[in-house]
Amino acid sequence: MSIKASELILNPDGSVYHLNLLPKHIADNVIFVGDQDRVERITSHFESIEFSIQKREFKTQTGYYRGKRISVISTGIGPDNIDIVLNELDALVNIDLKSRLPKSELKSLNIIRIGTSGSLQKDIPVDAFVLSTHGLDINGMMHFYQIEPIASKEIEDAFINHTNWSPQKARPIIVENSNYLESLFTDDFIHKGMTATAGGFYGPQGRVLRLPLQDPELNLKMDNFQYKDLRIANLEMETSAIYGLSKLLGHNALSLNAIIANRANGTFSKDPRQTVNNLIVYALEKMLQL
Repeated sequence: MSIKASELILNPDGSVYHLNLLPKHIADNVIFVGDQDRVERITSHFESIEFSIQKREFKTQTGYYRGKRISVISTGIGPDNIDIVLNELDALVNIDLKSRLPKSELKSLNIIRIGTSGSLQKDIPVDAFVLSTHGLDINGMMHFYQIEPIASKEIEDAFINHTNWSPQKARPIIVENSNYLESLFTDDFIHKGMTATAGGFYGPQGRVLRLPLQDPELNLKMDNFQYKDLRIANLEMETSAIYGLSKLLGHNALSLNAIIANRANGTFSKDPRQTVNNLIVYALEKMLQL
């Protein structure tokens, strides 16, 4: 049965609703960034750009870096935006938009997130790079899907017990990255750990302005959580949704973060722009192996 028009919304030109893209516009290798201005910071390294479009916060440019075709897409902030971007990207490559039927042969995209975040660990300094081994979903978005096949129940239970997690909140979900992509991006100077993904910037990340928090000690509990050799390295707003949806849809995903703040010791990078630029160049060079 074909997918209804109300479920897979297309623009008059046949492009997917939010991203405004057609299948021909997307490369098999994709970079996600949050900030739309960061798209051109990445594509400025390309030798050519074949396509560029923007609708709302979703900006896409596709071009070539040293002969490798890459698409760069800005997702905006938060797991809800990731839900839009990843579902529409998957539709572009795995659904026939004319018949509205899933294709018989499905394609796996390689998705690399290049982001910024704050470290939760004193020994992960500002200007370092963090590779997310897992996404720790503490925002609840993934519960709208059937997540049992991708969840890590044993680690989740340990986290719930350690933090005395409130039953009034959505159950945390822990999803692993693409082992294939991790193997390509592993270097001695790269820090690894779980990345906690919050659904907001203030209360959900432990910031207090005028509103009291449900659990003011949650950040400290996350700092101290350890399961075997796993610990929580950093806190941001996209990784768990990228990992969860990519796993369910059959794509490879890896999240890389430039650490511009250290929440544990209160420091902030003196040159965050350069740190991000360093991560961009590093990621582009590694993507040549794909």
